[in-house]
Amino acid sequence: MQIAILALVILAGGLAIGNALFNKERIPRAGDRAPQFKVADLDGTRRSLNDWADKPLVLNFWGTFCPPCKEEMPALQRQAAKWAERGVGVVGMNLGEDAVTVRDFVRQLGIQFPIYLDTDDVVREAYGVNQYPTTFFIQPDGRIYTIIIGQMDEATIESAVESMLDSR
Repeated sequence: MQIAILALVILAGGLAIGNALFNKERIPRAGDRAPQFKVADLDGTRRSLNDWADKPLVLNFWGTFCPPCKEEMPALQRQAAKWAERGVGVVGMNLGEDAVTVRDFVRQLGIQFPIYLDTDDVVREAYGVNQYPTTFFIQPDGRIYTIIIGQMDEATIESAVESMLDSR
């Protein structure tokens, strides 16, 4: 019996290690090309990453159910307004919620930057997002400059954008 249990433990461990080493689904990292996507915005217009070609982009994955997401939204709004003159875009990628819920939330907080709806979690999965909020800073060439997991304050956003712009 002990030998059978030991064999199962070894087999399970081997499968876990093999899956980690040979998993085809690669999570994007800094320096990688940002995964393409096609989703609707709050007006129902189809949007894609290509809409931001040749422009720096701050892509923030969030949900109304996430207190840290809600807390960082005003900082994202202020930074979106600050960097707009320099061509930096800020986009909120909502995680699987309906347009009515998201539209109400955005209106209450006075958010004016574009909000996209990842209603089927395809974009979240392509970007490997498992914690909320998660923000990707994407360079004009479509490569990920850096990824910040967790709530950001205004100074963090500003520093990441400045650093990304300085790296060009």
